[in-house]
Amino acid sequence: MHPTIYQEFEHIFSERKVSGSVLEIGAVPSNSSLLRMTALKDAREKTGINLDGPYEYEDIKILQGNSNSMDCFESGSFDAVISNATLEHDKYFWKTIEEIKRVSKSGAIIAIGVPGYLYLPGSVSYRDKVANVDIDKVDNATLTFRVHDAPGDYYRFSPQTLEDVFFEGMINVDIRAIMLPPRLIGVGIKP
Repeated sequence: MHPTIYQEFEHIFSERKVSGSVLEIGAVPSNSSLLRMTALKDAREKTGINLDGPYEYEDIKILQGNSNSMDCFESGSFDAVISNATLEHDKYFWKTIEEIKRVSKSGAIIAIGVPGYLYLPGSVSYRDKVANVDIDKVDNATLTFRVHDAPGDYYRFSPQTLEDVFFEGMINVDIRAIMLPPRLIGVGIKP
């Protein structure tokens, strides 16, 4: 995970004190896990779910499972749910979004990071001699993160997707675009 992304999640959670149970979708058994953030040092329980596993690392327990159906967790189990760089690899990401909402308690913080796309500022000149294409300007082009297969790479998301789909029905929603190519991080509270 890029340090800028990790720092942004750290900043988000340092503003909100989490002392209960936290779930990370796509958790890995390493210090780069978002569950290892300093801002979560007071979390009572740190749980991850990943297609690989199970693992135990430091104070993190990672279960093997698919986030499209997290039957291993009761509804309203978590005070915070985190996911980063996972949903673009999930063929059925909307199922994971519904499961995140289901396993979150009322008042839970939900934070999701994904590769996004944003409009490029102004115009960009481009000339592709290999394909014999001569385009003087590419207006209204968008920039996005490279394809990175793990095991598949299916989606890129707009800020509107985060607001209208991922965080639909949430309160205090904040969508942030960081870095170029853009990574989007959304955070909201389950009512």
